[in-house]
Amino acid sequence: MERVAEGVWLLRGDVGGAMNVYFLADGDGVVMFDAGTKSMTRKVRAAAERLGGLERVVLGRAHADHRGTAPALGVPVQCHPDEVADAESEGWGWPYLDISALPPPSRWIFPLLLRRWDGGAVRIDGTVGEGEEVAGFRVVHFPGHAPGLIGLWRESDRLAIVSDVVYLIDSTRLGRRLPPGEASVPHPAWGWDHEKAKGSVRKLAALAPATVCAGHSGPLRGENLRGALERAAERY
Repeated sequence: MERVAEGVWLLRGDVGGAMNVYFLADGDGVVMFDAGTKSMTRKVRAAAERLGGLERVVLGRAHADHRGTAPALGVPVQCHPDEVADAESEGWGWPYLDISALPPPSRWIFPLLLRRWDGGAVRIDGTVGEGEEVAGFRVVHFPGHAPGLIGLWRESDRLAIVSDVVYLIDSTRLGRRLPPGEASVPHPAWGWDHEKAKGSVRKLAALAPATVCAGHSGPLRGENLRGALERAAERY
């Protein structure tokens, strides 16, 4: 695990450590934001125990690589109201995905990976929405990549934990890391509404974060992230 800020730890897993989950200090235990992939289940359990025990899971969104461990952890799981139906659905292929729009070989390989990553349908025990509080963070709704995509914002240190509001990888090239300091709106192949996704990246930019912790790759840091995020909204 990597401590990325006060009371916040990043755990990476799956092939190449490409999938991120975050643990947030909350009382004597932790809240987990995003749930990674199915293969991370044992690693997630062990990490949560070292941090005092897992109290609940909050899903940034319901895609296969973000809900994978959630069904097996035995704690309450929450998400945005607009994401409940997808979280509780079997299978990874939601109607708005268009993986055929990716270039080869990504369009051939990702369906196989998504099946392997998914832990299956998740029982949702409650919802969190815009402006609510999670472990000292404010919930921000960032629709577009998914209808109920959320991030977490802490004003005191300008820390944004944002799931897949932005990519720090290139999903058209099987997750290759973008150059340092660069970010991207997710490719339209993955998105529910690409124009809304671009608007959500601009909404993130307007917060002027000093640190952005995304769903994949390490944190993006700096005092000039607003410009980088505004450029990210126009990548596709």
